[in-house]
Amino acid sequence: MKQISLLLLAVLLMGSEELCAQMLTLEDIFLKRLYRPRGPEPMEPLEDGAHYAVQRQDDQGNWYVLKVAYASGAVTDTLADSRRILFPTDRRMLPVSFSVSQDEQKLLLITEAKPIYRYSQAVVCYVYDRKLKKVFPIAQATPVQEPTFSPDGNKLAYVLDNDLFITDLQTGEEQALTTDGLRNYIINGVCDWVYEEEFSFTRAYQWSPDSRKIAWYRFDESQVPLVTIQYFHNLYPENYTYRYPKVGEANAEVSIHIADLNSGRQVDVALPEEDDYIPRIKWTDDPNLLCVFRMNRWQNRLELLLADAASGVTRLLMREENARYIDIHDHLEFFDHNRRFLWTSERSGYNHLYVGSVTDGSLQPLTMGNWEVTECYGIDKKNGKVYFQSTQASPLERHVYVVDLKTRKVSLLAGEQGWNAARFNQTFSYFVLTHSDADDVPSYWICDRQGRKVRLLEDNSDLRSRWAQLPHQPKEFFTFTTADGTLLHGWLIKPWDFDPTQKYPVFMHGYGGPGSQLVTRSGGPSAFHQFLAQQGYVVACIDNRGTGGRGEEFKKTTYMKLGYYEPRDQIAGARYLMSLPFVDATRISFFGWSYGGYLSLLCLMLGNDVFRAAVAVAPVTDWRFYDTIYTERYMRNTQENPEGYRDGAPLTYVDRIRGSLLLVHGLADDNVHYQNSAVLMKKLYEHNIPFDQLTFPDKNHSISGGNTSYYLYSRIVAWLDQIMEP
Repeated sequence: MKQISLLLLAVLLMGSEELCAQMLTLEDIFLKRLYRPRGPEPMEPLEDGAHYAVQRQDDQGNWYVLKVAYASGAVTDTLADSRRILFPTDRRMLPVSFSVSQDEQKLLLITEAKPIYRYSQAVVCYVYDRKLKKVFPIAQATPVQEPTFSPDGNKLAYVLDNDLFITDLQTGEEQALTTDGLRNYIINGVCDWVYEEEFSFTRAYQWSPDSRKIAWYRFDESQVPLVTIQYFHNLYPENYTYRYPKVGEANAEVSIHIADLNSGRQVDVALPEEDDYIPRIKWTDDPNLLCVFRMNRWQNRLELLLADAASGVTRLLMREENARYIDIHDHLEFFDHNRRFLWTSERSGYNHLYVGSVTDGSLQPLTMGNWEVTECYGIDKKNGKVYFQSTQASPLERHVYVVDLKTRKVSLLAGEQGWNAARFNQTFSYFVLTHSDADDVPSYWICDRQGRKVRLLEDNSDLRSRWAQLPHQPKEFFTFTTADGTLLHGWLIKPWDFDPTQKYPVFMHGYGGPGSQLVTRSGGPSAFHQFLAQQGYVVACIDNRGTGGRGEEFKKTTYMKLGYYEPRDQIAGARYLMSLPFVDATRISFFGWSYGGYLSLLCLMLGNDVFRAAVAVAPVTDWRFYDTIYTERYMRNTQENPEGYRDGAPLTYVDRIRGSLLLVHGLADDNVHYQNSAVLMKKLYEHNIPFDQLTFPDKNHSISGGNTSYYLYSRIVAWLDQIMEP
């Protein structure tokens, strides 16, 4: 009997060890990052269309920039070899990234990158001349912003201390094109905070196609109010002050300038002195014509202006108007000897491709249908083809297509179920295809222009195998209809040990902001969501009205009424989940970050009979506290839309909170300022409403770095478990 008991105990212990080995842990997810998919090595397409460049390193710390053939993966040349380079000092720098001039004779080596805001960074950079086998520091190895080769590779532009500089790489001569740059006052060649964040670009200058001219932005932000955030690195707190225009406040005055580098002559582009935005500039195929995007402050009128590079005089190319707002994109390309241009527009109710005439600005549709073009990859001018991504198969999926400019015939290039995205080289002879599905991890292939898979770059087979060893649950997609007849999409993940006779708590995850999408067949399993399912939660996500992929009307329903439809749709979604036999209607929670944090607060307040708990990370609590470009695009200002601002503010409904609230914010959030949470807390105190709080000193909007993510999610799970009792 004793022998049998010991044997049984051994078997049980072995089973316990095997079970533990098949469990997810927050340490594995956030510290060891065992469930983060790998991408291919960074690749820079080269001009010949047959090769790309990559940087690799050996075990001895030597690094190389190699020329690799798309078709075979064979290394055909070494563009840089750290063992054979004459460095300016004894220290051999290790580049964090690089770029190659079009003639492949020079390499820009980026080192010591330091983030500034979401996209911008300051870098120390060097130019490696392959013929001389020497490395030359740029700006005496002082940190600069946005270094970029001219198209002919003979010059390099960059921004130093808010001024735009040119270095002649043949003579070594450095020239300052501007001299009035001053922090928090004048910026040349890079963006101010709000342009970077909301128009999503940082390099505010453009080389002309012939390398003889350069056009740049000048921001005068002296009238924009200042915001100060604190860092706690040293004995005394460090104040960081920058310009941030909030709703109704002054924006920077923006002007566009063009320099002729041969003559040294500079001209100002003639633009009306109005409170407008310049969200893009782009050279046409004619090096004497610059296209300037001009948009009114409400962002419902967009003009494309053609500026003469010699005089700065402009003429109207095209005007786009919308009853609500226009989203800015990069889908403008000139072709056919500058007689035509490619454009995308929502004028039909769905975003589609159009071909425009440079003569009169008239547009002809290239694609049509009740589906969206979500990306335009560009024009193969030699073969008359346009490559794009769309929702033609499903708003939950993305496939890659090509359309013929003459016949308008659309052909499928990458249509495997799920999410397909492409990155083409300059000649459109090859592209890197990224594919994933809801429960299939990303894979990366090199494909030819017909969409045939040529070579596998990365399939994340080890991660796929790791998931296969876990008893995880798949995403189950569903639809439901709101009381007013609106069809909404969602997904849910059941608990790992699901028993249909039991009732489980629900963790709802949402974002819900204009044009966003979370309910898609993409990305593979989410390790954190699967961890919650392992712990006994039903995890669910719903895309409310205002989200993307379903046409202009669905997306723009929330115009002037941010915060109205979104929480009501999520509440309707929660009620749908409550109707399922395995859901405990008394244990529904909501989690969101940024716009999702805003939505989380509104759900807890307006759905106080539905939601037991909410986690709101970095939430907007009143749109008056947020920036001009984003907020006024959807809400205009408080004078034009006082009811919208009042009714869309969580601060209005604080007294309605009945459930538990966890409020999370970074003190150094330059985007959604801590002010949002601070004012909310004052309201919570006023109404004697208990809540829990996590505050992260020195952390910005992402609240990440080091141990931070692990700590944050560990605390969220512990807090939820205490309230929801999974």
